[in-house]
Amino acid sequence: MLQISYIRENREDVIKRLQVRNFGQLELVDEVIRLDEDIRSIKTRSESIAAEGNAAAKQIGELMRQGKREEAEEIKTRSGEYKEQLKVLNEELGSLEEQFFQKIVQLPNLPYKDVPMGKTAEDNEIVLEHGEKPVLPENALPHWELAAKYDIIDFELGVKVSGAGFPVYKGKGAKLQRALINFFLDQAIENGYREVQVPILINGDSGFGTGQLPDKEGQMYYVTDDDLYLIPTAEVPVTNMYRGEILKEEDFPIKNTAYTPCFRREAGSYGAHVRGLNRLHQFDKVELVQIVHPEKSYDVLEEMSKYVQSLLQKLQLPYRVLRLCGGDMGFASAMTYDMEVWSGAQQRWLEVSSVSNFETFQSNRLKARFKGQDGKMHLAHTLNGSALALPRIVACILEENQTDQGIKVPSVLVPYTGFEWID
Repeated sequence: MLQISYIRENREDVIKRLQVRNFGQLELVDEVIRLDEDIRSIKTRSESIAAEGNAAAKQIGELMRQGKREEAEEIKTRSGEYKEQLKVLNEELGSLEEQFFQKIVQLPNLPYKDVPMGKTAEDNEIVLEHGEKPVLPENALPHWELAAKYDIIDFELGVKVSGAGFPVYKGKGAKLQRALINFFLDQAIENGYREVQVPILINGDSGFGTGQLPDKEGQMYYVTDDDLYLIPTAEVPVTNMYRGEILKEEDFPIKNTAYTPCFRREAGSYGAHVRGLNRLHQFDKVELVQIVHPEKSYDVLEEMSKYVQSLLQKLQLPYRVLRLCGGDMGFASAMTYDMEVWSGAQQRWLEVSSVSNFETFQSNRLKARFKGQDGKMHLAHTLNGSALALPRIVACILEENQTDQGIKVPSVLVPYTGFEWID
């Protein structure tokens, strides 16, 4: 959530940066400023009336002690009027604050200065490409056919048990999943992240804290009777561990990693691009979350991007890094890098990770603060990144490493799988 003080003092800059996002409700900026002015005006009036009421109460007591009962009664009448005025103002204040909240939560984060203009994924900036795209044989199969050929992923069985988008991993397919999870976790721990195991059900406060609510409510699975949501990513519970906390500056950077299953309704997704592992309702992911000093967050963003790239390099997968344009960024992000891996059999790039800096957008909702060297309270910056999401990594490993003898397992995973070939 944006800070109203910044909006109020930097109106033109806010509008300009929201235009980079192609945000279509710029009138909200002036609406929240007007509501904020009305709220502050009512608070000032309330404080003034309350002060008059307090002064009257003291005067009543003094007059009663002096035996001036008639004068005291007159002031009592005025005191009742003060209370009635305060009641009316408080009701008006409550209504204005609700209107203000409903408006300001519709404003997305402001793009960082390096975010390019653009409306769709076609306008994203290619930062770099790494590795050579493999030349696959003419009879190369897409991963869903390889999964069936080697009986390692069963999409139809998943449909039977749950529905489309819930695959069943079997045999070496299940072991490959577990190998990737453990590999990603071990790599994160070696790079200074603390592993945590978190709930996969969250309350509404947690969903709001990281920006999923109210923006992405329709994309999350909701447990009606318990008023809980299945997590779309471990980012949500891990970041919310620090909701309402006053952090210590000397503890920065705070680095956590977690493996969780993730759940997304993916409402409205259809077409060839959702086939196989390309888009699922349930999938596994290892997530990185950092909470850092505001002065360091963009250095940390670059560091996290390089770290994710190192995983892809160890898996020997050709990839590229994109800087997302304003129109393609997530609601809460100030800047995002996407990592995409080349799918040889599908002849297209598949996103496998997003690494984002949210600056103070999440921490303002979370009230995750620290006391700076100036003695004042400041909002921390939050960042997260997928390291990595498994489905498309598995898809590309299967496709890129297929041979006539079977599928060659990347060497870094062999100590985890216990086998070199899927055959």
